[in-house]
Amino acid sequence: MSSTLLLSPPTLADAESLLDFELANRAYFEGQINARDPAYYDLEQVRRAIETAAQERSQDRAYQYLIRVGDTLVGRVNLTGVARPYYNKASLGYRIGQGHGGRGYASQAVALVLEEAFHQLGLYRIEAIVRPDNLGSVKVLERNGFTEFGRARRSMLLNGVWHDLLHFECHGPDGRLAIREERAAATV
Repeated sequence: MSSTLLLSPPTLADAESLLDFELANRAYFEGQINARDPAYYDLEQVRRAIETAAQERSQDRAYQYLIRVGDTLVGRVNLTGVARPYYNKASLGYRIGQGHGGRGYASQAVALVLEEAFHQLGLYRIEAIVRPDNLGSVKVLERNGFTEFGRARRSMLLNGVWHDLLHFECHGPDGRLAIREERAAATV
């Protein structure tokens, strides 16, 4: 890779490029995951989604990131469903644009978001779900230390067909929770 891959939370300044990215990859993504509401594909709706993402971040409920290589938006990676204090976990999701697959961007973005999850956010467990036929995503997860812990049979309806889902987990290093608790205590 000639340029460095960077993660950044979406801002209102990203709205137009994010909408362009989503529109350019809409058919590709909808072939793999359930479609977004058609109303999403409007600049004002994207702005609202970015504002919601900022609010969820401030409330420690979810963390969304844009994946860029140089000035090019190549994908997204998200930590959603943050559950605290007893679980300190979140769910991982990511998508790479059709023209950017196969270059290691997903693996690199997942590694970066795990680093943040375990070291800055104080999360301990990250879960991910993938269809068994999505071998690229299975490899991304395995390269980043995820292990499969279950299979849900016929649990996702996509384009009129039921699919199985594989459940993966990754745990952070022991003792990382203390860092977040110490940081929180220091701000009180």
